[in-house]
Amino acid sequence: MTELAGTAPKSIEGGKRPTIRDLIGSAEVDLRTLGLVAALVGVLFVFALLTGGQILEPVNIVAMSVQTASIAIIATGMVLIIVSRNIDLSVGSIVGVVSMVYALLMTDILPPILGFNNPLLWVIALALGLLVGAALGAFQGFIIAYIGVPSFIVTLGGLLAFRGIVWQLSQGASVSGLDPVFQLLGGGPEGSLGAALSWLVGTLVCLGIIGYLVYARRQRRRFGFPLRPMWAEILLGVVGCAVVLGLVAYANAYLWPEGLANQWSQKTGQPVPEGGIQSGIPFPIVILLVVTVVMSFIATRRRFGRYVYAYGGNPDAAELAGINTRWTIMKTFILMGILCGIAAAISAARLNGSTLDVGSGYELDVIAAAVVGGTSFAGGIGTIPGAVIGALFMQALRYGLAFVGLSSPQQNIFAGAVLVIAVGLDTYNRRRAR
Repeated sequence: MTELAGTAPKSIEGGKRPTIRDLIGSAEVDLRTLGLVAALVGVLFVFALLTGGQILEPVNIVAMSVQTASIAIIATGMVLIIVSRNIDLSVGSIVGVVSMVYALLMTDILPPILGFNNPLLWVIALALGLLVGAALGAFQGFIIAYIGVPSFIVTLGGLLAFRGIVWQLSQGASVSGLDPVFQLLGGGPEGSLGAALSWLVGTLVCLGIIGYLVYARRQRRRFGFPLRPMWAEILLGVVGCAVVLGLVAYANAYLWPEGLANQWSQKTGQPVPEGGIQSGIPFPIVILLVVTVVMSFIATRRRFGRYVYAYGGNPDAAELAGINTRWTIMKTFILMGILCGIAAAISAARLNGSTLDVGSGYELDVIAAAVVGGTSFAGGIGTIPGAVIGALFMQALRYGLAFVGLSSPQQNIFAGAVLVIAVGLDTYNRRRAR
């Protein structure tokens, strides 16, 4: 039955009262994404019970979120890779290469040329590192798209070869001592927005949510598409803003350690505010939010994104429609290389350098985040926000398991099981849909 726009449904066909599923359908909320959010909340709730609530303390939630940022950023690119019926097993190794490039540029290569105190040192290093990531992605993408070697083989070779390049670059040694400004990209008390800027960003995000809902409703009316009920629009805006402001409040509840706050006071000559110094939103989370918005825009609003989904849905039809499928596939791997470069910057900044194992094991977590977030290995289906939520789910699982004392190999058992279950459910749902 058709409901009038702006009113809540009072009944459905047959005079029955609407169910929760009917109400969710009226609001056009993705049930899979909603289920994943519920699963994330459930995992945190279970571990909160097991740890006496310690895992929900602001310091732990902020630390978990920062650890998630690198994986989630790469997962946004993995969505497009898998949607196009490909796979990239080399993402961790590319992160390792670019991370080492950052470290060498800022410690050995650029300082003799630009000077050790040059404020542009880290900017140039960051730009060159992103170019290296894009070049590695383009190299693999060319072999896959134009030569026709399967992506599994090419990226498996990249996984091994690029990890060897990391060793060659450093000769097996760790490299440390990065630019102090660059280190802020890794988060931490000083690598955060602070309380005032965090509230400003939260307010801007809320205004963006409201503005988007208004714009989308006007566009629907303009082109004659069905409108969501007004109650659904208001509910989505209220819930979205409440979540954003709640997360900002949670981030501001994380205070600088007392020793670091005292050092800041001695350095600046200002007293420590009563109650401590609020950290606010860490820079890695800010970077993740920006990447998520940009990647969502590319995937849903740009021709390139539509081409990727069209190719993943039916490669032959996309070819016949005149899409340059080879160039499209190559661009997905170039984009993935750039995202690996961004993730490498966060990892290197957190470590204040690079080691041989930076990025090791990222492949499983990134692929799991994309698949758990709703991306189908059959191609053509997947969302950027879903992958980010999937990354949060996988990291919450790992973080909680570590919190209760399980080792890394034991955590991998659970992560692998979740990945298999997610793929199994996707396969089952596709068979039911036939």
